[in-house]
Amino acid sequence: MATGVLEGIRVVELAEGLAGPLAGRLLAESGAEVIKVESPEGDRARSAAGFATWNRSKRSVVLDITSKSGLEQLGALLQDADVLIHSFTPAQAAGLGLDDASLTAKYPELVVSGIAGYPQRHDDRDRVAEDTLVMARMGLMDEQRGYRDGPIYLRIPLGSWGAVYLATIGILSRLIHRGKVGRGGVANTSLFQGALIPMTMHWATAETPSPSFAMGLPKDGTATLFECADGVWIHLMGVPDNVPMMKKCFEEFGPEKIAEYNATFKSSMAYPNSGANRAAMKLYSSKDWLNEFWTHDVPAQAAMPMGEIFFDEQARINGYVIDVEDPQFGKTQQAGIPYMTEPAPKVTSAAPRLNEHAGGTWSNKPRAKNSKSAGGNAPLAGLKVLDFGNFLAGPLAPMLMADLGADVIKLETTTGDQMRFVERVFAGCQRGKRDIAVDLKKPESREILERIVKWADVVHHNIRMPAAIKLGIDEPTLRKINPTMVYCHTSSYGPIGPRKDWPGYDQLFQSSCGWEYEGAGEGNQPMWHRFGMMDHQCAMASVVATLLGVMRRDETGEGQTVSASLLGAALLTTSETLVLPDGKLAPYPRLDNRQTGVSPTDRIYQLSDGWIAVVARTTDQMDALCRVAGVTTLEAVEATFIGRTCASTLTELEKAGVPCEPVRLDQTQEFLFGNATTSAGLVASYDHLAYGAMRQVGGLWDFGDLDLKLDTPPPVLGQNSAAILRELGFDESSIKGFAESGAVVAADLA
Repeated sequence: MATGVLEGIRVVELAEGLAGPLAGRLLAESGAEVIKVESPEGDRARSAAGFATWNRSKRSVVLDITSKSGLEQLGALLQDADVLIHSFTPAQAAGLGLDDASLTAKYPELVVSGIAGYPQRHDDRDRVAEDTLVMARMGLMDEQRGYRDGPIYLRIPLGSWGAVYLATIGILSRLIHRGKVGRGGVANTSLFQGALIPMTMHWATAETPSPSFAMGLPKDGTATLFECADGVWIHLMGVPDNVPMMKKCFEEFGPEKIAEYNATFKSSMAYPNSGANRAAMKLYSSKDWLNEFWTHDVPAQAAMPMGEIFFDEQARINGYVIDVEDPQFGKTQQAGIPYMTEPAPKVTSAAPRLNEHAGGTWSNKPRAKNSKSAGGNAPLAGLKVLDFGNFLAGPLAPMLMADLGADVIKLETTTGDQMRFVERVFAGCQRGKRDIAVDLKKPESREILERIVKWADVVHHNIRMPAAIKLGIDEPTLRKINPTMVYCHTSSYGPIGPRKDWPGYDQLFQSSCGWEYEGAGEGNQPMWHRFGMMDHQCAMASVVATLLGVMRRDETGEGQTVSASLLGAALLTTSETLVLPDGKLAPYPRLDNRQTGVSPTDRIYQLSDGWIAVVARTTDQMDALCRVAGVTTLEAVEATFIGRTCASTLTELEKAGVPCEPVRLDQTQEFLFGNATTSAGLVASYDHLAYGAMRQVGGLWDFGDLDLKLDTPPPVLGQNSAAILRELGFDESSIKGFAESGAVVAADLA
């Protein structure tokens, strides 16, 4: 029987909450042995439903690492470990003797992934690591318009959900590099960098931007959400005018009424007849409209509360929802594994009880290391990636691999990636790539395709599979050309089941997985988040799958097929809840109507001159919050804070030991040009062929002795076509012929 890709890898996990533990679980369910080291009090998340999902397939031991004996026992575990995941700030780690320098000196083969609140080279590196506080301080709560003026509390913990994958990707990249050079090292990230992932499409500037680049996606842009007769909202991602039910409604309305309806509807993201569409949608139920749209290939999903997706047939078929007998909750339905590899990831056990494996023996042994080559100065140096992707969920993954040192060639149509017209968003997922524009429908382009596929170690794309088959870039066809490649396909709904070939967009999975509903606040209309986070989650999940495929191929010499999907990645973000034995959902925090927070102790407060964020987890912190406010109940804090100033209140709260931060506004320029971010390597700057001097979100990891590759701007269409064709062995006459026939657009031919 095939074992997991990471069989023989031992991971010691010293992390609490979401980011570190879920990264550990992803490694565990890909075959690693993960030993979760907890304090005598246990992981703070043990009281939450999410703990059951984030900590499956692990072993639990209790060590008091503040004591000498506890540290000695930890050292014994690390002696035979391959990976350490921790969530200490640099100061905390140094106090325990677990700083990067000490660990790498004592355990040279160990891969260390620290996930703090802020990057280790950032001025704020030792500040409290809470999503609410990090997102407030970095300005993300001002990046989304809500249902009142001012910043809003972001219900989805973007920092943790980005850090989950960044940590996992960093660890796998280090392990791949270790396989070449025989030594480990650090692969650090942070909640701050995790929250930067969605900002790759927003935080950018250019010397000579086009109108599209300058506009970006406005903060106040409204989404194509429509209410149905039953009060359910549907998110549409295709013009609905030609489906029979809509035509029927339009015929009944008549031209004058249609014009009247349209005149009352104003939106930056409107369809040609959005006003009339809105009136028509209210005439039938959401079930009727969804059946109509799905029958006629119009991308659409209902905006549902979190957890409804657990009962979705397509999710169950693809293993995105699984049954787990949990020691605390009983027979549950939980979020599964968001990607597929060969061999398949698998759940080996429910989340462990505290100290369940005390005194246990650890049967797995670290896999042998070797020193095949120098390995390059970047984690993925030498890896060659061919990117056929469009929009965001496909191209972002190769960009992340390019950041890690891979040589990435983007092959797009001669008319360009369909996202090119949204220029700032497009640029946010294309850095580090060389670009060739090829019309794959032309017979003469086949030789180009075959040569470039032979060149690649990895082929990655998100083209719907029926279209991929027509273009001849499906896995069986390309496998004949390159038997040892790693082939990664990212789909909308998963590789099997009745919806495997359906179209999908970020918006549809924000809606169906509950984030449009939960992020809007109690009683409000569902709200799309301009962060596009489901696209990013899918892309990062596909990088994990791809790197697991690379590891397996390096070990066996055999080609690998892996996959990820929007549905799988989006559903995992709902894992703070699960389905209980009675079919109900485990409770989870709900956002209030004014979009200020989920409780008086985890929210943003308006003061006389701005907003502050507070996260009071312990009884002492809650009591201190009340003392500072001069009240006896937490519910009374808001009324007293409104008359105070931010600076003095933050000073008092910090002095009293209450974790807090300012809710910063308009941080684009500060991020792109500020000393704290630029000196920490968080900003990439270069000269773009069309935009001139350009700045974007930069380093998402810190590998210590290894470099990130952040020196190549996003390409213009066909920017490197001629150079790539020469590299593939075509002569000048052939290249000119391809250009003249329209098989290739070569901006560099002259």
